[in-house]
Amino acid sequence: MTTTGTVRYWAAAKAAAGTAEEPYSAATLAEALDAARAAHAANPEFARVLMRCSFLVDGDPVGTRDHARVPLAEGGTVEVLPPFAGG
Repeated sequence: MTTTGTVRYWAAAKAAAGTAEEPYSAATLAEALDAARAAHAANPEFARVLMRCSFLVDGDPVGTRDHARVPLAEGGTVEVLPPFAGG
């Protein structure tokens, strides 16, 4: 079932997307990320940054789980977190 929610971009992902957040309409994390790649296809840097990112879905780390098996909830939030230094 397709759901809608928000993708939030941080740091380098935000810069590559050219926006801090945008809506998703997808059933899984993989579908949401595919749609984001398509939406930002004019900027190849976006896809490169996305490959290095980690993701939180509604506050839970995705880790190494298959993105096609990570369901998205209606009204949910996907956080796109590029690697960063410091702490």
